[in-house]
Amino acid sequence: MTAEEGGRSTPARTGYRPQFYYNEQDWDASHIYPDVEVAEPGETVRAYLGFLSPQEHFGKVTVGMEFLIREGALTVGKGTVTKIIELEQSAKNATK
Repeated sequence: MTAEEGGRSTPARTGYRPQFYYNEQDWDASHIYPDVEVAEPGETVRAYLGFLSPQEHFGKVTVGMEFLIREGALTVGKGTVTKIIELEQSAKNATK
């Protein structure tokens, strides 16, 4: 989202850790931007998200679902899940 739409006014870099919001709940998720050095406000980018609690998301995050990116109560971005990578294995490892 652009700053005018209520998004960030500064760029985000790999390692940015806002909340991934879906099903009426916020979850911490670190971001990796594989194609760009920085994600500028309003720019559409591909991002890999890593959950701090993957076991909480297995079976709930699905391809095609929409989500919001939030900083506290402020929505700064939005997206759609296009692919799920390693969530099942990460969830299993987290419960060991």
